[in-house]
Amino acid sequence: MDLNLNRADYLQVGVTSQKTMKLLPASRRRATQKVVVGDHDGVVMCFGMKKGEAVTVFKTLPGQKIARLELGGVLNTPQEKVFVAAGSEIRGFTKRGKQFLSFETNLTESIKAMHISGSDLFLSASYIYNHYCDCKDQHYYLSGDKINDIICLPVERLPRITPVLACQDRVLRVLQGSDVMYEIEVPGPPTVLALHNGNGGDSGEDLMFGTSDGKLGLIQITTSKPIHKWEIRNEKKRGGILCVDNFDIVGDGVKDLLVGRDDGMVEVYSFDNANEPVLRFDQALSESVTSIQGGCVGKDGYDEIVVSTYSGWVTGLTTEPIHKESGPGEELKINQEMQNKISSLRSELEHLQLKVLQEREKYQQSSQSSKAKSAVPSFSINDKFTLNKDDASYSLTLEVQTAIDNVLIQSDVPIDLLDVDKNSAVVSFSSCDSEIRSIEGQYGTLQAYVTPRIQPKTCQVRQYLIKPLSLHQRTHVIDHDRPMNTLTLTGQFSFAEVHSWVVFCLPEVPEKPPAGECVTFYFQNTFLDTQLESTYKKGEGIFKSDNISTISILKDVLSKEATKRKINLNISYEINEVSVKHTLKLIHPKLEYQLLLAKKVQLIDALKELQVHEGNTNFLIPEYRCILEEADHLQEEYKKQPAHLERLYGAASHSSWGLCHI
Repeated sequence: MDLNLNRADYLQVGVTSQKTMKLLPASRRRATQKVVVGDHDGVVMCFGMKKGEAVTVFKTLPGQKIARLELGGVLNTPQEKVFVAAGSEIRGFTKRGKQFLSFETNLTESIKAMHISGSDLFLSASYIYNHYCDCKDQHYYLSGDKINDIICLPVERLPRITPVLACQDRVLRVLQGSDVMYEIEVPGPPTVLALHNGNGGDSGEDLMFGTSDGKLGLIQITTSKPIHKWEIRNEKKRGGILCVDNFDIVGDGVKDLLVGRDDGMVEVYSFDNANEPVLRFDQALSESVTSIQGGCVGKDGYDEIVVSTYSGWVTGLTTEPIHKESGPGEELKINQEMQNKISSLRSELEHLQLKVLQEREKYQQSSQSSKAKSAVPSFSINDKFTLNKDDASYSLTLEVQTAIDNVLIQSDVPIDLLDVDKNSAVVSFSSCDSEIRSIEGQYGTLQAYVTPRIQPKTCQVRQYLIKPLSLHQRTHVIDHDRPMNTLTLTGQFSFAEVHSWVVFCLPEVPEKPPAGECVTFYFQNTFLDTQLESTYKKGEGIFKSDNISTISILKDVLSKEATKRKINLNISYEINEVSVKHTLKLIHPKLEYQLLLAKKVQLIDALKELQVHEGNTNFLIPEYRCILEEADHLQEEYKKQPAHLERLYGAASHSSWGLCHI
């Protein structure tokens, strides 16, 4: 059956963070539910819909930014208590809005993620995990990389407490007490975790994850090892996943998978006979989806998907039809309802216009006053600067709570700007949402000056580091049989100092030095598929790569950083000349493909002229017919890779140059 959902915007709160909106449990099947949402103003609001209007149940006073919102209660009873995380504090409210809990955790960092299970509270800040029971400290863990989300397998179904951390280094860490039981490598940095079907599936151990590069997966977390069940690749290159839920929106008795992405895409996946997810519905909203829930809000008997967006809109995608078939009496009732709604909206619009005039006058008076402080309006920016493995480019995504007027991009290193389909900006030597391709070895800063469409004109500057080895991506496995070149550094430097140098050179390295006296990181070059092994400790750093230009870049940059701190370095090399041939072999097929693509694109216009002249393509050889059939695709691909050939030539020459330079 086809799934037809109609959009209904309910209300707008302040800017929202990931996972800060929930639906309170319904009193009966398909009865309307209340929505509770927290925003960056620190306001927690609960509302329901009555005759098409949002009616507030409760609303708290402003305070610290709400980072997470979860529902809880006694196990095996309706989860209708509201818990919010703001700063280092946890607050609890009843469904009527009465505050019953204020728990100051005394964490040194703000809470980023939270999970509630009965009397158990699981929290994480950037690097710290804490488990509390009845607000008493139970367990603690310091992660080697940032924690993006946290969850616990259902304690009411399993005889153990099993928290799982989603960490930025592409790893899920399964804990037992304060220790890591085992680690699971996933295909991208995990941003969100959820129990399959809301209860862990048939086994109670099934866990879903979503990644910042748009991949989805299901893993069974057993006591001894993980079992990978399925994975959805991001073939359409959609945004990263911020939220997931399970709800039977299709109405076939099986819960569907609801997904919200940071590019505004809402997706519904159903499960086939083999329990594999199949995309059934998708709809693009104009901003990132921070929370997603399945339920019934607008009208009794009509299921819907409820989402909250970055700028604070709470929106429903409902099964309720827009045009209803009705008799004369019903038609009169609907017309009357519509008239009432129009009158209400007109009244609200007049009130808002009056309020705008009053605020404008107040602003002008305050700005002209001699005692006036700076009256520059503030605004929030949601930005992301991420490396795309598929085409070795960076995506710069900028989202503002109000309309963007213009964005100025400034870089102190050479970059190629690649336009993308999702970009709605009119480009004039720069673009507001473009993919950026840098050249390894050249490093500096990319600056974005963001000007929203508000008065008075104001601008915010965001800076993004382009690192010396910017096209390298963290991985957990490398091929140790490749011919490797080795760079060894020794000297009077601390573990923290050498770690800061590695952070300066390479992306996806945690800012804080990992626990222990020695650490090893593995990287893969997304452009050439070469690899790098980085092992360092106090007084020594060993770097191995099958690409000699990587070793050369590291040697130059690390030497400069050490010189800045007046540290003498002893540098030694072990050069494997076979590695140059090996790297050129990796480059050759890519170079060949790009040359062939360029030749095919050059032939397209001539072949089209022949086609027009002859009236058909029967006289052409199959190869040329194929070029004409794929002309649009070939031109699109060539347009996206304007400097690909030059970069490949550069990589080939750098490999030979690196040998001479060292």
